[in-house]
Amino acid sequence: MKSFLRSCVFLWAMLQWINMQHIVPATVLNGCEGDIVILLDSSGSVANYEFSRLVLFSAELFRPFSLGRGHVRVSLLQVGTSPKLEFGLDAHNKQESLQKAILSVTQIQGDTNTVAALRVVQRLLTETNVPKILLWLTDGVHPGDVDELMSQLKAQGVSIMAVSTVHGNYQVLQRAVTPPLQSHLYSVDIDNINIITQELREAIIKIICAEQLRVVHLTSHSAVLQWSPVLSAGSSFYELWYYSVWGMTRRNLPGDSSFIELTNLQPDTTYTAFLRPQSNQRLFKTLSVNFTTLPDVLSLAVVSVSDSGPHQIRVSWGPLPAAQVQRYTVEYGEIPSGRVQTVMLHGHQSSTLLTGLEPGTQYLVTISALHVNGKERTMSVKACTEDVLPALVDLQLTPVGHQDVQVAWQAHEEGLRGYWLSLERENSNFSTYLPSTSHSTWLTRLAQSSRVCVSPVYSTGRGEGICCTVEKQRDYSQWR
Repeated sequence: MKSFLRSCVFLWAMLQWINMQHIVPATVLNGCEGDIVILLDSSGSVANYEFSRLVLFSAELFRPFSLGRGHVRVSLLQVGTSPKLEFGLDAHNKQESLQKAILSVTQIQGDTNTVAALRVVQRLLTETNVPKILLWLTDGVHPGDVDELMSQLKAQGVSIMAVSTVHGNYQVLQRAVTPPLQSHLYSVDIDNINIITQELREAIIKIICAEQLRVVHLTSHSAVLQWSPVLSAGSSFYELWYYSVWGMTRRNLPGDSSFIELTNLQPDTTYTAFLRPQSNQRLFKTLSVNFTTLPDVLSLAVVSVSDSGPHQIRVSWGPLPAAQVQRYTVEYGEIPSGRVQTVMLHGHQSSTLLTGLEPGTQYLVTISALHVNGKERTMSVKACTEDVLPALVDLQLTPVGHQDVQVAWQAHEEGLRGYWLSLERENSNFSTYLPSTSHSTWLTRLAQSSRVCVSPVYSTGRGEGICCTVEKQRDYSQWR
């Protein structure tokens, strides 16, 4: 019964499309160039009837365009539990095959995994020298966390448009689309979706057909401008100039140019750019665009660890100008699942000493820099505290003659590598390393107040030692 109803719906849609063929003239738009991906919600939340109307709407929307590389390329990607690419951008260069392909699309049902589909869109829209459009057709029910991927597409110069039925999540769609909202976002009753066909098509034409100067990529220090070429190589050329509060720059570009990257721009600065085609054949209008470069948010470049001990670690970071950072947050915890502790620091600080740590333990330390513009950058590092090593058990000085002393000691044998012996005298110091088999040595010509220290040395470091000072009492040496 369900398959019979789907067949009836599809037959009704085909009849509607055939009738419209006689109403709408098939005027081909030849002067357009761009890549368009139709992101069609094919999940189980979309009714069969709604899906068939969206398919019919898509076919009619793109019928006037001339297709193929150098013109308009159209791809259709279905959203379900897993994305399904019905056809890619180079699949159709004639309207007859495109119309047949769109009207042959069947609903895949499943979950609304829009996030996975958007990752496919990112791979499809890779051309840098043509306008790019994502057309999202959806019921707007549970679209998922799409904000980040939509922002990434916008940063790549993709214009995003959306059409949803009246029960869609308007706030999500509003954040997703590129301005202007009045021509890029539509929420309509599915039975009346045909009333927006012409208006949406005109919005698409403005992007891929109109003579305009567009910003297709933007950073804190650069901008890529793009335009539809109207000149040819030879005597014709483009005159470009752009300015900000920092001054004006002028450049002449070859007649076959269609884009230019402006570099060495100032961050967080508004620019106005003009492009004037110069030709002896005809007069062209001057194109212009305004844009603002992104704030110059620096990231932490270096995080280092020093002063490591059994119970402490010093963490340092940089380089970041203090004027750009509001505060630092240092989070640290034992790996793999220790309690996370947090330290808040002022933006002018560049290091902190973490204390109260467990000996011989690995920690994950994360430093987050909150910039004054609200953006945040983080960097993590692993650090280990030192083990608590056994101290020297005993040290004795025994006088042998007038100025000679026998030094004897005891230590824990496990992991022992040797001993570090040092002698501090009034006018000179002396130190030496002794093997682990040594338990005593003889020191000669020791003056009063000479200081002898012995420390055990283990594979992971030096244990705490013992020091004794030589004193003259009753003509023989004593230690203390």
